[in-house]
Amino acid sequence: MSKPVQITDDTFESEVLQADKPVVVDFWATWCGPCKMIAPILEEVASEMSDKVKVTKLDVDANNKTAGKYNIMSIPSLLFFKNGELVDQVVGAIPKAQLMARLEKVLA
Repeated sequence: MSKPVQITDDTFESEVLQADKPVVVDFWATWCGPCKMIAPILEEVASEMSDKVKVTKLDVDANNKTAGKYNIMSIPSLLFFKNGELVDQVVGAIPKAQLMARLEKVLA
């Protein structure tokens, strides 16, 4: 069973930009309530779709360089990358169905 991969400013390029499949990056923090709400959904997606997509988590408090680079103003923010390019973005906790619909577009 796959789980979301914890990434940092140092591993962002290798884990996300150089990934061989689309990547979802969850920008989150330990004190963020909505981040805790979306975490189980992301774990389900990581487990169910590990062959098609990589789910990662980046703690904005510990990794403000990457959060700043992508202008993360509120969390949770989900950024969708494909072939090293940012292709979609969602701010706030969303239901699993909405997340899956976004992922289908990215994978198409």
